[in-house]
This record gives sequence, structure tokens and C-alpha cells, in this order.
Amino acid sequence: MEATIWSLLPPIIAIVLALITKEVYVSLLIGIFAGALMFVNWNPVAATETTFSIMSEKIGDNTYILIFLVLLGILVSLITKSGASRAYGNWASKRIRSKRGALAATSCLGALIFVDDYFNCLTVGTVMRPVTDKYHVTRTKLAYIIDATAAPICIIAPISSWAAAVGSSLPENSDIDGFRLFLETIPFNLYALLTILFLIFMIWINKDFSKMKSYEASLSASESEGTSSEIPIIGKGRVIDLTLPIIVLIISCITAMLYTGGLFSGNGIGVADAFANCSSAQSLVLGSFFTLIFTFILYLPRRVLTFTQFCESLVEGFKAMTPAIMILCLAWTLSGICGDAYLNIGGFVSSIINVDSAVGTVLPVLFFLIASGLAFATGTSWGTFGILIPIAVAIFGSSNSMLVISVAAILSGAVCGDHISPISDTTILASAGAQCKHINHVSTQIPYAMCVAGCCVIGFLASGIFQNGWIGLLSGICCELILFFFLYKKLQHQE
Repeated sequence: MEATIWSLLPPIIAIVLALITKEVYVSLLIGIFAGALMFVNWNPVAATETTFSIMSEKIGDNTYILIFLVLLGILVSLITKSGASRAYGNWASKRIRSKRGALAATSCLGALIFVDDYFNCLTVGTVMRPVTDKYHVTRTKLAYIIDATAAPICIIAPISSWAAAVGSSLPENSDIDGFRLFLETIPFNLYALLTILFLIFMIWINKDFSKMKSYEASLSASESEGTSSEIPIIGKGRVIDLTLPIIVLIISCITAMLYTGGLFSGNGIGVADAFANCSSAQSLVLGSFFTLIFTFILYLPRRVLTFTQFCESLVEGFKAMTPAIMILCLAWTLSGICGDAYLNIGGFVSSIINVDSAVGTVLPVLFFLIASGLAFATGTSWGTFGILIPIAVAIFGSSNSMLVISVAAILSGAVCGDHISPISDTTILASAGAQCKHINHVSTQIPYAMCVAGCCVIGFLASGIFQNGWIGLLSGICCELILFFFLYKKLQHQE
């Protein structure tokens, strides 16, 4: 069943069950075990062994991410327990005077933290939760704002971990400059650009539709949508006790990325190359660890927290991140069973595209749709790049303008599929950052993401027909402006 249409069955089972039952953990386990059974020819003992073998391997490969989650959970616990979050919320509410202002400030902060999407999701959620709570923004809406300014911003930021991932997806013997190719795709990355435009529109009209509207109507920010127990506020922290640790976290993480990328090695490596070569996960761990040390030095001498209260936060922070860690581990395991060493979804997708490669005019939109489906099924954008970009290079070569459009379509589709997938790591982390129930975030985000995806289909179809990315961009923007007009009229009529 490897590299066949049957390889799509495990993620489909997991995703459908999650959306129907609202129980993510069990749904993922069933999908994983179904895939393992298919791989070992329905032997339940061998399937169980395969399941935990993959899980062990995936956890080992992603240990830095898990450590970062725990360290950031501890930092969030410290900031909350100290009373700094409450003080920041009170301070910000005097300057941000409306719900629209709170949403706009959240999206602006997300746009500023463009280095890494994991870092973006958790940091923005930590800083802005007190403010959005103050103006009765539901956690589902906060999770959407976080998610819509994480991957879409990172995928068009030259200095980011995503830029490095795109460059590393090119074939080994390719003579293409990966960084230059990435820069050329930015104006044609329709999903990222149109998502940002869609987000601005939704903040401006300050209204919602579909499932998001029902959540906004039925839940108030005071109701707990989170996945973790509330952390008690003990200290009398001030605004500086939140802002200084966050500033140190940002500076230390960026510095660590430059360090792991070799900027300080004395080998003449530039800043751009350092970001491209860095280990982002390791850098986040280093940055968050040094931030915890800084927070210890900041809090204890001033008696913001006692030593005992500081130590209690270590356990509380770990507990707060347990749901996100568990979902991530299961999602990585499902991605592993679908990988090239097992059921090989990528091989199946590659065979489909190679068969249809003669249909040049529809290849950009085809790449977008297939990338969306692959990222949705596997929950990974970077894995989608790795599978599809070499295929685009093989079809168009290194000097064809259609290569840039097709790679932009792949990147767009990968982020789109990532947004609508319950098993995507960035979607999971957006839920964790907002302290929102994960399946609620997924179900409310899908209608918004699909609106943008529809405009992207029109744009990439135009790009392929005219073989011009600028015409595709203009077509996508025009399509979205028409969508805005009808949405605005509909929402106004419903008042």
C-alpha cells in the first residue's frame, strides 16, 4: 500500500474523526494505528511496535521543540504568577481602547516577530492574551489572528527559518540559488499575501461569519476556553516584569540563531547566511533558557516572587504545555507513518504530478491544490516543500519564469494546508498560544482559510494561462476585493 492512494487513508481517518468527535488525541491514535496496520499487513502486534518505534524516533528528532515548549510554558507561568500579565493588561487597556484596536495590536506584534512561526505563535499569545481578554475577544479569534500572522509572515520574510527551509528543499545537484528563488517567489505567494489582506479586512469591519461568529456570540472572554488550569496570580508585578523578559527572549533567540548559524565563528559568514544555516529549534531553546535565567535575576532580588514560588512555576509551566506536547507528538507520529520510509504519501503525489506534467498552463494551480492537500494530510509545510519543489525544478528547469510561479504556488498551498489541518504543528501551537481548545480553533479557522484559498485558485489559474505572476497576483487581489464586497454586504444585512 506504499505510495498508493491508500496511503492517504490514515490522515483522512484522523482528521475526519477529530472534526466529528472533537477528540483530537484518540482520533490521531486511531489514524496512526490504522496506518501502521496497513504497513505491516494487518498484524496488530507488529503495528503496535511500529507505532511506538516511529513515535520514539519523531520525539527524538524534535526534542528541541519540546524543550522549548516547556521552557516557554514556565516563562508564561512566571509572568502570570507574578501579576505582570495583569498589570500589562491594565496598562494596555488604557491605550488600546477598543476590540478592533486589540486585534490590530495583536496582528502587528505577529508581523514584527517574523523570524520563526513557533516563536511567533507562543510569544504573541503570551503578550496579547490579557489585552484581548479585556475586550472580550474569544480565544478562538485570538488563535486565528496568531495563526494568520505566523506562517504567512514567515513565508514572505527573507530572514526567517522558513526561508532556509525553502532553500534546503532544492535538489542537491541544482545550480539554482535557493535564497534568490525564495525572494522571487515573495510577490507571487498569493496565500500569504491574501491572508494578510483578509485579516486586515476582518479587523477593519470587526465582524465575523460562519463558526467564528457563533463562537463570538456564545462565548465571552471571561469564559475559559483554554486547555490548561488557571495559574494563580500571587505577586505584584509591574508592566516591566512582562516587557523586559519578552524583549530579552526576542533578542536572545535571534542572537542564538546567528550563533548556531556560525556568524560568530570567524569564518566570514554573513547575517543572511547565518539565518539560513541556523538551527532554529536549538536557538529557541538557548534563547528561552537564558531568558529564564534573566527572569530569575529580575524577580527574586525585588521579591516579585519568592524562590519557592519561582520553583512552583516550573511544574505549572510544564503542565500548561502538556496538551500541546501530546498533540504534537501524535501529529509527528502520524506524519512519520505517512513518510517515505512507510506509506510514502509523497511518492504517490509525485507520481500523479509527473503523469500530468505536460499540462503546463494549469500546473501552478495544480501545484497549489496538491500542496494544500499534502500539507493538510501530513500536517507539515516543510515536508511539502521537500517533496514538491524538486518536482517543479525537474519540470521547468532553472531558468524558466514558470518555476518561480510554481514554487510560489507550492509555498502558498503548503501554508494553506497547514492552516486547515488539525494535525499541523503551527496550528497546534497557535491554539496553545491562545490557550484555546485546539479543535475549536481548527473548525473556526477553516472557513476563513478556504475563502482565501478560493481567491488563490483564481490567481494561480490566471498565472498559468498568461504565464505571468503579476497578472495572477492582480487576479487574486481583484477576486478577494469582490469577496470583501459581498461579505460586507451580507454581514451588514445580518445586523
